[in-house]
Amino acid sequence: MASKTILDTKKLGTKSLLQSDALYQYILETSVYPKEPQCMKELREITAKHPWNIMTTSADEGQFLNMLIKLINAKNTMEIGVFTGYSLLATALALPHDGKILAMDINRENYEIGLPVIEKAGVAHKIEFKEGPALPVLDQMILDEKTHGTYDFIFVDADKDNYLNYHKRLIDLVKIEGVIGYDNTLWNGAVVAPPDAPLRKYVRYYKDFVLELNKALAADPRIEICQLPVGDGITLCRRIC
Repeated sequence: MASKTILDTKKLGTKSLLQSDALYQYILETSVYPKEPQCMKELREITAKHPWNIMTTSADEGQFLNMLIKLINAKNTMEIGVFTGYSLLATALALPHDGKILAMDINRENYEIGLPVIEKAGVAHKIEFKEGPALPVLDQMILDEKTHGTYDFIFVDADKDNYLNYHKRLIDLVKIEGVIGYDNTLWNGAVVAPPDAPLRKYVRYYKDFVLELNKALAADPRIEICQLPVGDGITLCRRIC
């Protein structure tokens, strides 16, 4: 039964950098699944049937995001890269009734897979979804100084080759003491893989972009950072100036 459960975890597209599947399963079954809201479980199971389910946020990372939103008392947030909306739902559930999320993704069809669950959870009113590339939207926002420093929390789980481009813009939009979270910053462990390692084509392609981002974030004097081995690696950036 235990091995079957671990296999199902992989099918769900969850990601872990722990060397032991059994240890990761222990975390899920002991601390994550018992506390997971029913609506998030439902969306996770729906997403598991999607051919690209590996793109979803893992259940433990969803729990982490939900807790983080509450700890920093976030109210105005942004998410770049939505997929079916698991992380979006985790955020929406954590926000107060009048909280807001500007959510952007190039694929509305995937978002609409999770939308009925989000609506049933009673949090759809918090979400403004925009279909299309995020960079043009961010460029327009940057032109309006009223948007500068207005976001409490921003989560980025999108095209890795644009992460630095996002950061150049988001640093002006997040408030001082606000947080930006970049997902996949350990990139399947490929960040420490030797050059001749047998990596999947897409992992190899984006590896250098992730490495470049990590180096840039560590050198950015405007932020404090904390990189965590949750999911596929998430780096939190707290703006300090």
